[in-house]
Amino acid sequence: MSRTPKHAPVVAELGRPETAQETADRKAASSAAYRSSQTFRGLIAALIATVGVVLLIVLIVPRGDFTGSNAVDLPAAAKNAQSTLNRPVLLPTPPNNWRVNKAVLIDGKPVVWDITVAPQADDARGYAHVAQAFDADADWAATPLRGTSSKGTVKIGGRSWDEYVIPNPDSAANINYALGAQVGKDYVLVYGALGKAGTAELVAKISPQIDQLESGR
Repeated sequence: MSRTPKHAPVVAELGRPETAQETADRKAASSAAYRSSQTFRGLIAALIATVGVVLLIVLIVPRGDFTGSNAVDLPAAAKNAQSTLNRPVLLPTPPNNWRVNKAVLIDGKPVVWDITVAPQADDARGYAHVAQAFDADADWAATPLRGTSSKGTVKIGGRSWDEYVIPNPDSAANINYALGAQVGKDYVLVYGALGKAGTAELVAKISPQIDQLESGR
């Protein structure tokens, strides 16, 4: 009994059976589409994994907290500095919702009591140094201010302050403005990236403590 020969199926789009080349092309296109689909799915999976890792890091990394365990104990640091030098040091009271990032004695000529403060809010920008240079005058300010000299004075809290406008903050550690004053034998300089208004506000806030320093209390 003879078998009926098999005929290739008619492809509706062509109205006839596929040729061998057309069949090979169709299979190749299908394989390429499958590989492309798998690659896209892999990229999506990798993206989801990356986002998950970033979110995990954000959740587990501790945020800065003015009252947290990483906050600088400024009164204690000031007491140690005063004991080391056997002379009064400035103990400023930062504005509310500000944090103290650092409070250290910097050895050199002159020795400097340097306090770094910044707004506590996550979206806030800027910082300031409150520096007390011992047995120094306005000439010392040129060192932290990269050679900038005072061009005038302003009156804040009943005291005359030397005003420094930094012409190129990018080349001066982002320092854009400073105010300095002779306080007894020492020179107090408030400088950083707060701008004119922010620096003046900080100086006004700590003026009572500067007066106490000058009177030796």
